[in-house]
Formats: sequence, structure tokens, C-alpha cells
Amino acid sequence: MTDHCFHCGLPVPENVDFPVRYREKTEATCCAGCQAVAQTIIDSGLSDYYAHRTQGARQGEVLPADILQQIQLYDSEELQKSFVHVTSGQTREAALMLEGITCAACVWLNEQHIRQLPGVLAVDINYTSHRARVSWDNSRIRLSQILQAITAIGYRAHPYDAERQEALAQKQRKQAISRLWAAGLSMMQVMMYAVPVYLAPDGDIDPDFLWLLHWASLILTLPVMLYSAVPFYQNTWRDLKTGRVGMDTPVTIGIFTAFFASLWALINKIPHGVYFDSVSMFVFLLLGGRYLESIARRKAGEATESLVRLIPAFAHRANDWPASRDTVETTVAMLNPGDVILVKPGETIPGDGLVLDGHSAANEALISGESRPVSKQAGDAVVAGSVNTSSPLFVRISQTGQETRLAGIVRLLDKALAEKPRLAVAADRFASWFVALLLLAAAGSYIAWHFIEPARALWIMVAVLVISCPCALSLATPAALTAATGHLAALGVLTTRGHALETLAKVSDAVFDKTGTLTHGDMRLRAQQTLAGLDDAATLAIAAALEQASEHPVAQALKLAAADLPLPATERLDSTPGKGVEGVIAGQSWRLGSAEFINEWLATPLVLAQDWHADCTLVVLANRQAAQAVFAIGDTVRDDAAAMVQALRQRGIAIHLLSGDGAGAVHSLADSLGISDWHARATPEDKLAFVGQLQQAGKRVLMVGDGINDAPVLARADVSLAMGGGTDVARASGDMVLMGDQLALIPTALSLARKTLAVIRQNLWWAAGYNLLALPLAMTGHVTPWLASLGMAASSLIVVSNALRLVKRKS
Repeated sequence: MTDHCFHCGLPVPENVDFPVRYREKTEATCCAGCQAVAQTIIDSGLSDYYAHRTQGARQGEVLPADILQQIQLYDSEELQKSFVHVTSGQTREAALMLEGITCAACVWLNEQHIRQLPGVLAVDINYTSHRARVSWDNSRIRLSQILQAITAIGYRAHPYDAERQEALAQKQRKQAISRLWAAGLSMMQVMMYAVPVYLAPDGDIDPDFLWLLHWASLILTLPVMLYSAVPFYQNTWRDLKTGRVGMDTPVTIGIFTAFFASLWALINKIPHGVYFDSVSMFVFLLLGGRYLESIARRKAGEATESLVRLIPAFAHRANDWPASRDTVETTVAMLNPGDVILVKPGETIPGDGLVLDGHSAANEALISGESRPVSKQAGDAVVAGSVNTSSPLFVRISQTGQETRLAGIVRLLDKALAEKPRLAVAADRFASWFVALLLLAAAGSYIAWHFIEPARALWIMVAVLVISCPCALSLATPAALTAATGHLAALGVLTTRGHALETLAKVSDAVFDKTGTLTHGDMRLRAQQTLAGLDDAATLAIAAALEQASEHPVAQALKLAAADLPLPATERLDSTPGKGVEGVIAGQSWRLGSAEFINEWLATPLVLAQDWHADCTLVVLANRQAAQAVFAIGDTVRDDAAAMVQALRQRGIAIHLLSGDGAGAVHSLADSLGISDWHARATPEDKLAFVGQLQQAGKRVLMVGDGINDAPVLARADVSLAMGGGTDVARASGDMVLMGDQLALIPTALSLARKTLAVIRQNLWWAAGYNLLALPLAMTGHVTPWLASLGMAASSLIVVSNALRLVKRKS
């Protein structure tokens, strides 16, 4: 064996020739599989992967025919129901689990390769969970083709399976524990031989026995060098092959330097030059620190990952409901909309649906943040992932698999976690060149001490290599953001953009919509006044007919009031956002909307009485001749609205109320909540202009809304929060979503965002301060190698542990 494989790094057997051409050079690979994978990557224009990876790829392999057939089965419509979301037409989206990801370059390679496939619309890969979310046009490319393309570059992809992912994580944890155990056992045994040498006065131990102890220490250190420290070597080897230095490079150099210097001193019987105890100790401390760090990071992200695992594998289907209540066991993947299932007490509801029979309560805490069980009876909606707490329920399934509300939440979380905030990008950039400076500092220390005190030069260089911790800088921001995002998701505030928490912490002004945001949006017709010859029933039926295509709360109130009335046929309905609707009924033009909207149309303007239901939204119905009726549409204020406004004001936030409703209703609400700055009859354009003016004045704006009219201004604000019960468009435009519509959580989210930013700053200051303090101490000879390894491990652990403070329920 004379060389190592260019692709996977394994030795190339003798008499094997599988060359690839890379940057004007011929490189050797170990097998036909690695040659094919490497050539695919290079031919795809993605050869930069080999310049940036920090670990070798796994060995390439040619898939057998039976595996290829299994991959093609994923094109089945029935099979895709459980993990593929059809967004519109032929556009589909799926969560996949990637195997073989070892570093950030692997993520880059897969994203670039998949994006180049014709028909792929988007791809995002979460490095922490190795979960990829891929969107594609099914008329141009099939899922099996995407999976095969991933396999062609040396990775494996399959539909995300929480159990399989957990099994892989368990395997990695067991391997980490095994390496840690070997290093710990070696360290304890070596220290048993080293302590007497350190404590005994010179000459007190017989020289032959002394060197016997050193040889025993060498033998006991070999498992550490040959097994426990292997991950450090692998990472460094990949770095050196590609001309880069990674975070493990200084560690490997330190380990090798300390071990081979001790070996040389042992062979040449140089007193006070054998430090096998330091080698075993700092490998053990580094592995221990990284293992604890991995546990902490997993704990920080478990709130978001727990959502993925909510859906059960099996359900009880009632095939002959309501004639029979007998059920049969079936897999959740086989459920279809319209199926009736039995959900027993303590079981998780497998899909969105409607209760047909039974009276119970559902725990929706992980989905909406509502800690108290929500009462459920016939006619009530239930959501996938909630738990039936008390009595059996028969439920008709309306949505399954990727169409459920829970699946939508997970997609938003994936999107948020795939976006890197500005602070994280800056920290990663700094950490990458910090390693190079560290190597220069170590070399400079060795040269300087070689002239000052040659006997200490080597060990001071080792201490310099080991003590500094660039990984603490890289962990400072993502660890805190992951912990805070998980905490908010558990409370019922879903973060859908990577920058949301960072921006929310800096907010100075909060702008609120009225209907459906500060109020319940459960509008009802409070009063009706007929102005011309038509009676109440006729005008109400015309108004409801004009609003029949609208989902606005005011339209819903009118349609509900006219539920028992026959509605006339309408033609050419035309809606003007924020103003009203116009249409033709029986050849006559009608308008329904605000008084201003109606007066644009009438020769004689309508003047409304100021004191008639001033706390309601007034909607006018008119034809070309005159106004025909006025409807007073009333709403109720949310119970926690006043407390929320007061809490935000106490945190220094200026409050603004911006609504498209009439002045009377808006003024009445503003008075009851203590909001001095309010604006009525605001169109979507007015809302955009208002937020723009605040931003031009240097304000950081939080916008809270729920309707289609709010979507543009939600997108314009520095950070936006959409009500979970609002429209799909509003939720898609929001940087955060209030799943349970609990306004009291907004001050909590603001406090947690500020605390998160404070923790990030603490972490960055700690990481920078530690390195600035530790490096000079090591360079001046005040730190031993084992103490340096303890400092490095502790540095990362402190950063992650500080971030875990954000996981606590109380903020």
C-alpha cells in the first residue's frame, strides 16, 4: 500500500489503478466506487468540495440492482403520502435524512449538487440534525432520481425517520463513550505510575525501576494514540490533504509532538522528558469535553426535534362507521382523508380532523404552547400530534402526513434553522483564520523558548497548541439560538426566520393590527340600520352575497348572520383590499365597505351618526342611487391584550395601533388598552408607509398581524409576528408565528430574545477573553499541557452550558 485514496482517504492497495484528474493533477483512488463518485463531483463543477472538507468522505460504492429498485419505490404516490408535501400543482417537498455527512463541506457539496439537478427548486440541509428539506417539480424530476444523484457523490438519502436517526445518533454516542472510556482508563493507569515519579525526591527511586515505570506508561498510552485520538487524526489528515487547517489540526500536532518527544526521551533516557501522562490526560479531557458538549447541544435542540417524533406509527381505523364501532389496526401512513379512527385515552392523534363522537380533552402543549388540555366534543377540530387525555374519541381525518398543521410547523422550523444569523457567520469567519494564527503563535513560542530554555520549548509549544479554543467562538451563537428557538417552540412561539431572535431583541416599536390580533376576530353582527326601501333581510342577503368569496372576519360575520337566508346570484365581484367589495346583482351594481369607499361612488355623500355603535366597525351597503343599509360588526378584545400592552411598555417599547376598521371602533379599542397612537381606515399601502416612516426615523419595528392585508407590512417590518389562527399568507410572511394566539407570550418572547442576545454576547466575550488570556499564559510557560487541555475542554463546555440557561421554562 503506497498511497491514500483521494476521495475517502483509505489506503490504496498495490496494483490497483483507478485514477481521477483533479486540477491538472492525477490522483489515485482505492476502488471503482470512489473513482466514480470523485469523477461525478469534479464533472459537476463541484471540485471545491475537496478544497474545503474537514473529513474524508465515506468509501464510494456501486448500488446493487435491488437497492436501486427500492429507491424507485419512493416515487409511489401511496408511499409519499407520509413524508412528501404537495405545495401546489407538481411542486413537492420532502424531508430526507442524509448519511455520510461528516463536516460543513459535505453539506455544501450536497446542497450544490442537488441544486444543479433540473427540476430541483430548493434544498436546505441542517448540519446539526443531518436533515435535508428538498423541493422539486415532479413533472421534471422524480424523487428516486434525486436520491440516486445523492448516492452518486458518495452519500445516502432516505425519507426522514426519527427512529432511524436516533439509532444512528445512539451508535455515534456509543463509539464516543468507547473512545472516552479507553482514554480514561489509560489516563488513570498512567497517572498511577507518574505520580510517584513527580512526588519522590531525585534519586529516591531506583533508576531501573524508574525507567520501567516510563516504559509501562508508554504501553498504556498506546490505546489512546491508536484508538481514542483517531478522530483528531482523521480530521487533521483531511485538512492537510486539501491545504487547509481546521480546529483539530493544533490538537493533533500537540498530541503527536508530546507523544513522540516523550518516546524519544524514553529511548534516550533523558530525565524529566517523559510526559505520557499529559498525552493520555489531555486526550481524555478533550474527548470528555466534546462528549458533554454533544449532550448539551442535543438537549438544546430537543424541543424542536421532539415535534418530528410526535406522530404515532399506528392507528385504529373504523371501517364501517357509524354502523359499527369495531376498529382494525393500521399504519398511519395508510390513512386517507375521510377515514374515521378511534383515538383512545393517552394516545396521540395521528392527523388533523374533526371529532364525530365522544367528549374528551386534548393536550396541545407541544404544538400551540397551551399548557391546559383543550376540551373536545363532536364538531370540534383536532390537530395531529396532540394527545387525547381522558375519553375515547371518534375522529374523521381531514389531513394526513405532510399536509397536517404539525408538518407545516416542522417545515417552518427547518427553514429557520437552515438560515445562519449574521452573528454566527461572523464568528465562523473569525474562527477559521484564528487557527492559522494559533499555529504561527505555537511556532513562534517554540523558537523563542529554544533560545531561552530549550528543555521547556517543546512543552510550551504543546500547551499553546492545545489551550486555545476556536470551537468556542463557533459555538457561541448557534448554541444560544438553538436553545432559545426550542424554548419558544415549546411555549407556542414558532421562529421561522434565522434572524428573528437577533432582531427582536433590538425592537423599539411594536405595531399591532386590530381585528384578529388584539381582538378575537370572532366578529358578529351587533346591529343593522336600513336607510332606504329594502327591508333588513333583503339588505343582509345582498351584503352576504357580495362577501361570499371573502375570508375576512367582517365578511364571516355577515355570512353567519345571513345563514338562513337565500342569497342572490352575483356577477363580477371585485375586492379592494382595506376598503370593500363591488359586484353586480340582477343587473344592478352594488358596493359594500367603509363609508369613504361608498362616498367615492355616491353623488350625495353619506354622513354616519358618530354615537351609533361607536365601538363597532360600521359597514355600508349601497347601490348607484343611495346607501341602503349600515351594519355594525362587533368583536371582543382578547383577555390578555391589556396586560401585553402594559408589559411591552414597561420594557421600553412604543405601541402603535394600525387598523383598517372605522375610527369609532379603533378609538374605542385604543382607549380601553391605553394606546395613544392609533390610526383607523388604514389601507395596506398606508400600513407599509407608516412602518417605512418609523424605520426611516431609525426605529426597529415589530409588526403583529393576522390577515391577508397584513402580509405586505409583515414582510416589510424589521421582524414580524403572525397570529397562528390567521391566514396562511400572513403566517408565511411572518418571521415568527404565535401558534396559540396568546398575546401574553409576546413580552415573554421579547425578554427571551434580549436574554438570548445577552447570552450570545457573553459567550463571544468569554470565548474571546479566554483565548486572549490563555494564549499569553501558555506562551510565557505558565500552563502545562494537561492544564491546557482542561482549559480547552472547559471553554467549549462553558459556552454551551451558558446557552442551556435559555432552555429553562422561566425567562
